[in-house]
Amino acid sequence: MIKVQNLSKQYGQTMAVDNISFEVAEGDNLILLGTSGCGKTTTLKMLNRLIEPTAGQIFINGQDITTQQPELLRRNIGYVLQNNGLFPHYTVAQNIAVVPNLLNWDKEKIRSRTYELLEKLHLSTELLDKYPAQLSGGQQQRVGLARALMTNAPVLLMDEPFGALDNITRAKIQQEFKALDELQRKTIVMVTHDVQEAFELGNRIAIMDKGKIVQMGTPAELLFKPANNFVNDFLHAQRLQLELKAITLHNVWYSLPSANEMPVAGTEVDIEESIWQAMQQLKGDVKYVTLKLPQTNEVKSVNFEQLMAAYHQFQITLPA
Repeated sequence: MIKVQNLSKQYGQTMAVDNISFEVAEGDNLILLGTSGCGKTTTLKMLNRLIEPTAGQIFINGQDITTQQPELLRRNIGYVLQNNGLFPHYTVAQNIAVVPNLLNWDKEKIRSRTYELLEKLHLSTELLDKYPAQLSGGQQQRVGLARALMTNAPVLLMDEPFGALDNITRAKIQQEFKALDELQRKTIVMVTHDVQEAFELGNRIAIMDKGKIVQMGTPAELLFKPANNFVNDFLHAQRLQLELKAITLHNVWYSLPSANEMPVAGTEVDIEESIWQAMQQLKGDVKYVTLKLPQTNEVKSVNFEQLMAAYHQFQITLPA
């Protein structure tokens, strides 16, 4: 869906982005991860021509983006900003309808799509006549996401979308983000400097430093096959939690105890979820999670200690 070739952006003597190339397959969620000033936001903004590159090419769905007028290109790409980017003098309804109005949608189509997204994003219709300043930070971010999703564009760009939220609100919206069916069909490129967020939301991650992509791969590849000391050191401080987020239940299935004759009742967790996500279910009175292997329909019920034992066994079997 997105192909970037030899992309650079130079400001005076400074190379903000230095000859990078990458591809994003349809339906992938690529995270551009790195510290401030590494070039990730500049890279993102070149994808919708908010910044014009010094050199290189960008193709979206096979088309060179320079062959389109920037404003027409942006109408077909959703864009979510850290500070939500809502127009303060527009109501929620007017903010959400900005692009559909440019596309001359009729009022009923706008209304129907607005109500559909409000329901999916857990927003009350009572907010439609309010202004952004009257909303909480979490509500503002959801409205910004609704505006980006309104026309069902196949590509969604997100620049530190949850960075301005408090930790509790941020964690809640991240979980909603992962579960939202609207996003399952989209090709997403997201910028963050939060390592945990990258591992929580991305199926592929590009770690950037000084305008270059140092390594690009799945969360597990970055952790267990780091390209160099920079990648290893960048992830070191949070390694345990990152590993638990990168390793899926499927990865450790055969290291888990065999199914009991009488499986213990527990909260069911998808086998493609991470060990970390399974552990999040083991709270309060919930002592077991139930897993099912689709190929054989075998069911296992496992507790916290068994999950940790399987995680350690997985580490032992990794090649040196």
